[in-house]
Amino acid sequence: MRNLSSLKTLRLSGNQLKGRLDHIHDGTQLRLTNLEELDISGNLFRNNTISFPQGLSSLKSLTLSYNHLQGSLDTKGLSNLTNLKKLDLSVNQIESFQSFKDGGRKLELTHLEELNLDYNHFNTSVFASLNKLSNLKSLRIWGNELKGSIDMKDLEAFINLRELDMRYNELKDLVIHQGWCDLRNLEVLDVKWNALEGMLPHYISGNHFQIPMSFSPFANLSNLKVLLVDENKMVMEPSFYTSVPKFQLTSISLIKCITSQQLNLELPTFLYYQYDLRYVDLSHNNFSGIVPTWLLENNTMLEVLILMGNSFTGPLSLPSAPNSKVSLIDISQNKLQGQIPIGICPTFPHLSLLFLSKNAFEGDIPPCLSGMKDLSILDLSNNQLSGRVPEELITKSSLTVLRLSNNNLSGHVLPVILNANGLSELYLDGNNFSGEMANVDVSISEFPTSLREINLENNKFYGNLPRWIGNVLFLERLALSQNGFEGSIPMEFCNLNRLEFLDLSENNLFGSIPSCFNTLNIKHVHLHGSRLSGPLPIAFYNISSLVTLDLRGNNLTGSIPKWIGTLSSLSFLLLKDNHFHGEVPVQLCKLDSLNIIDLSQNMFSGIIPSCLGNLTLPTQGFAKTLKVDPHYSYPGSYLEEVIEFTTKSGFLSYEGNILAYMTGIDLSCNNLTGHIPPELGNLSEILIPSSFAKFHQIESLDLSYNNLSGEIPNQLVELNSLEVFNVTYNNLSGSIPEPKAQFGTFIENSYEGNPFLCGAILHKSCSKTDSPSKISTVSEDKGEDGLIDTYDFCVSFLVSYVVVLLTIFVVLYINPYWQRAWFSLIGKCITTCRYSNVGTFLTYHIFKQCI
Repeated sequence: MRNLSSLKTLRLSGNQLKGRLDHIHDGTQLRLTNLEELDISGNLFRNNTISFPQGLSSLKSLTLSYNHLQGSLDTKGLSNLTNLKKLDLSVNQIESFQSFKDGGRKLELTHLEELNLDYNHFNTSVFASLNKLSNLKSLRIWGNELKGSIDMKDLEAFINLRELDMRYNELKDLVIHQGWCDLRNLEVLDVKWNALEGMLPHYISGNHFQIPMSFSPFANLSNLKVLLVDENKMVMEPSFYTSVPKFQLTSISLIKCITSQQLNLELPTFLYYQYDLRYVDLSHNNFSGIVPTWLLENNTMLEVLILMGNSFTGPLSLPSAPNSKVSLIDISQNKLQGQIPIGICPTFPHLSLLFLSKNAFEGDIPPCLSGMKDLSILDLSNNQLSGRVPEELITKSSLTVLRLSNNNLSGHVLPVILNANGLSELYLDGNNFSGEMANVDVSISEFPTSLREINLENNKFYGNLPRWIGNVLFLERLALSQNGFEGSIPMEFCNLNRLEFLDLSENNLFGSIPSCFNTLNIKHVHLHGSRLSGPLPIAFYNISSLVTLDLRGNNLTGSIPKWIGTLSSLSFLLLKDNHFHGEVPVQLCKLDSLNIIDLSQNMFSGIIPSCLGNLTLPTQGFAKTLKVDPHYSYPGSYLEEVIEFTTKSGFLSYEGNILAYMTGIDLSCNNLTGHIPPELGNLSEILIPSSFAKFHQIESLDLSYNNLSGEIPNQLVELNSLEVFNVTYNNLSGSIPEPKAQFGTFIENSYEGNPFLCGAILHKSCSKTDSPSKISTVSEDKGEDGLIDTYDFCVSFLVSYVVVLLTIFVVLYINPYWQRAWFSLIGKCITTCRYSNVGTFLTYHIFKQCI
């Protein structure tokens, strides 16, 4: 490239270039005398010395982010870049700067204006090594290791600094000096998400500052326009303070600033004096009273009003005059009652997003909402609305997202859905909609191509699953669970090549799972709680995108195939309560992303693979959001992943981002044999990211109701956060682990049903354990009369037991409706096998007595 003398921009980012940056010229002189921008980010450069030849004297921008630069970085080779104005060293592993030129540790680029050091390992000493950068205008150093106190006099040399970004560090205090006030060019100071505390200076979000309700520290800042103080603590002050602020804000955000549950908290009084607001977010505080319509009346230019998560009550009142500027209103998660006022449409004629969910609105949906030409997102979910959905709301409106979930709406919604030509996401779950969906003849050409997501779960639809859904070729998410659908899963569903999320659970489906479920994009499959049968289909073979496979509570048979190891992204494998048999395959250990395994209530045999001790915990989240405003976002999908898992002696549901930090193994209620692998003690290394510092390690381990033998490994005592440990009803022997740390909290019922275990908690000395020969099933002191009485009782009990069972079977055979109701009831009641085994356990022991 050395002869490209006219080249001005060279970008080599995102490759696999490696080697040493101080040898980039390879001994030759690069004559790129006009090069102004060089980007070699996202490569594999690892050394800690940066050197560039004199031939790059015109270079103004150098990007070295996303490499592997580390340690104390020698920047002496940058001295040749005399015109460099922008340097990006973000996302490396740099700890400090080192210059061998003068034996000091200073970065000498006198023309540098922008320096990005985000996501490295710099501490507060970095500022001293930068104090020769007098022309610096922007310094970014967020996500580093700035801790404790920072002396602001180290920044006094940056007299031209306009932006200083120190977000996501661990700063606790800023030591202010008079020289700090000389930074007269400073426009942006961002110290969000640190640990700053004390009385509030002038900057702010995500710390521990105490903010007076009057906002008196800001009262004299006449040029203040934007105030973002999210997640600090607002405090009360004497009521005599009535100063009128000198500022007129355009934007204010006070999210989660009041944690008190005190009633009748009013809005800060300074808001009454604001007349130029465009953006207001007061969400997740404890403000009460009626909705402050005066904010809309005083600020005629207001575009966004977000009041979600407060305690506003009464009916929804509207301002006295229309406001044509308002585009977003969110008053969800309050205590509003009455009907949604029909005047909302003419009052806000250009409304684009309306969120009124999680209130107590009742009555009909205002028909006028169908005629609002700019309305694109409407969320009226989790209220008490009734009646029918206006047909035009689905077919003729400008809506792209319609969410009416969890109300009392009813009627038929077909073929209305089939005419939703602009709708992208439709949520009608949790209502009383009914009808048979299968009897609709729809061709590919007729079905709306805009629909990406349909949620009709928990309604009263019935009949066979509609085959026409296979014509919705662009469908990405489909939820039809908790209805009355029956029959088999149509083969036409295999045409949904873009499908990512499928939930058909808790219906009356039967037959086998179609063998064509091998779409390239499928991530989450929920088919639990039906009567599906047959083996685990080859359909799921080698689907690298599959994250969740939930087949609990069916009649599936066979063994877990060895190709299970090809599901490289699988995080949740839930096969509970089926008829699987065979050994637990070691191929499960190849699944690096696996963090919840539930194989309980099957017929698995053999040993527990020791490699399950290598279970790791992924750290990526699951929820996605969609920005609808520079400061505001809403969930990109309301179909969140929900995982049900037995842990801590309870059957619980987990959803959303918490799933990224969950892990568990449930092998209970099988026929497993052998020893408990000591390698399970490795689960103590499953660490939670620092943002979840209170949940350090695995919390529940259940191996109950198997045929495990041998001793309980002492390595398990290293599971310091274990809250539930259950090895009941196995054939374990020997002494229980030393009762230290968490194992000191487990009582006798964690070990019952293992007659050869011993220890102080079991009130059985390990030096005098009873031998198997001493355990008798019949008391030796019973006479002949006692045996006859016992025999009569047994015969009477067994006859009654058989009569009751036969009566139940006959009734269920005659009445199909009662069949479905019975199986549904049993499925919901039996959450662990302990309850389902009680009858068998009693019958078995009574029968032993009879024999």
